[in-house]
Amino acid sequence: MGINFKDAVGLHSDALQLRAERTRVLASNIANENTPGFQAQDMDFAAALARVQAEADGELSLAGDDAPLYRVPYHPTKDGNTVEIGVEQAAFSQNATEFQTSLTFVNMKLRGLAKAINGQG
Repeated sequence: MGINFKDAVGLHSDALQLRAERTRVLASNIANENTPGFQAQDMDFAAALARVQAEADGELSLAGDDAPLYRVPYHPTKDGNTVEIGVEQAAFSQNATEFQTSLTFVNMKLRGLAKAINGQG
């Protein structure tokens, strides 16, 4: 009997994938801070995770589509760029912290599995 690691680590593997995708989106926003007309994007992490989990369970997901969400700036610029560096840096930092949290949970689960396989503790 084999171990299904996706079942062993639970939703954290999906969360890590979605966090990595959100990191890519936020990094793109930061990189385009000075690009005229660039529209800052983000994703609804909770809805995306709910959709992925529902699909994994074989359920019909009504959590929404994969269309990007666009930020409404607090202080619009004349060139149409909606990136506000402070907002993007805060979102990026929060996402990095949450990525690290999920990674820590995965590491703890895998250490526990390794101990169980080796007959320890």
